[in-house]
Amino acid sequence: MTRDEFQALAEAYGGEIARWPAAVRDDAALLTAAQPEFAQAVLSSAARLDACLDALPRMTASAALYDRILATAPTTRRRRWPQWLAPAGLGAALAGAAAAGLLLGVQLGQQSTVNAETSAQAIADLDVSAVAEVG
Repeated sequence: MTRDEFQALAEAYGGEIARWPAAVRDDAALLTAAQPEFAQAVLSSAARLDACLDALPRMTASAALYDRILATAPTTRRRRWPQWLAPAGLGAALAGAAAAGLLLGVQLGQQSTVNAETSAQAIADLDVSAVAEVG
């Protein structure tokens, strides 16, 4: 983790590394151990901002404001399926059918070759000398 990344994380998540995303905590701890003066200065500054923000009164929006915001918000019509999904599904189905047809064709081709060879060998092995000629 670079010093700039550490500072950006402190500005975004505050002066307590425990409140930072879990994925970056170990790297932050390593940088803190390697550069304690820098890390302490950055964390102290972020902690002061945290304290100022925590001192502000909590305000909640009224129900009327909430309703006004919703009333003026642009409405968008949401599609049930993304526009590209239907053709993609059709393409996937056709590709699957083509693959299944190819596999079936290969299997039937191998099977008929084996049957033809087996039949030809069986006919060649027949002893027809014992069969009387009719005629």
